[in-house]
Amino acid sequence: DSLDGWKKGCVIGATVAQTSLTNWAAGGQSSYAINGVFSTFANYKKGKNAWDNSLDIGYGILNQEDVKYTKKTDDKIDVLSKYGREVRKSLYFAGLLNFKTQMATGYNYPTDSTRTKISNLLAPAYLVGALGIDYKPNPHLSVFAAPITTKFTFVNDTTLSNAGAFGVDKGDKMKSEFGGYIRLIYTKNDFTSEILKNVSFTTKLDLFSNYAENPQNIVVNWETLIAFKINKYININISTHLIYDDKIKIGKDSNDDGKIEESEKKPRIQFKELFGAGISFKF
Repeated sequence: DSLDGWKKGCVIGATVAQTSLTNWAAGGQSSYAINGVFSTFANYKKGKNAWDNSLDIGYGILNQEDVKYTKKTDDKIDVLSKYGREVRKSLYFAGLLNFKTQMATGYNYPTDSTRTKISNLLAPAYLVGALGIDYKPNPHLSVFAAPITTKFTFVNDTTLSNAGAFGVDKGDKMKSEFGGYIRLIYTKNDFTSEILKNVSFTTKLDLFSNYAENPQNIVVNWETLIAFKINKYININISTHLIYDDKIKIGKDSNDDGKIEESEKKPRIQFKELFGAGISFKF
């Protein structure tokens, strides 16, 4: 939809998986899983001005028979606004604001009947403000490089704050950092191949370096979404999310006793993959 320089769009999708077992000799568990996604954007381009805005929300749950708790499989809120002023062909002086958090409490499950809180609404939350150069050689690619970047990490939960979760100092609910930032976005929806013509591909890579504290330790946040359109309403989605942050220490139960050992807490690569087939509306 294009009107007076605006290009807007929205995708709403839901996937459901269900298994029911009664006296099943081979074993297994009855379960159901629900995952929803809401993604919208409103981009303005006129003359030398470019203003990009997006909102991505995702949430998913899994319930299994004889397991005490319903578990989260996805939970995110991601808001982005970026304004650029063209200084030469395909090159913009730009400023960016990005806010990320989640909606519900997250838990670690040492056993099927016990859980430990490890995250919450605004715990963590991340706010990035950056000034730099945005390179847009074509409608599909944007490479934003910002040597002036401030990053705030919020942990608005007393228990997690006192534990020093997500890199804040113990007892503090906010941590500020100053450094350099790169954000790469590539989107392709108009494949000419007959095999790929109903495929949508988007990948977003964020890199941040703190100038004052271990600048060689790059914080990585990489998300990819591939959507296959079967017909007007049915689609298949594959999404991946990789995170590495040396300030986030993740424990491990090496003894299988249901307890996370403090000695095992260290930075680890975090990876999430979601696959679903379901209903999708695009407008």
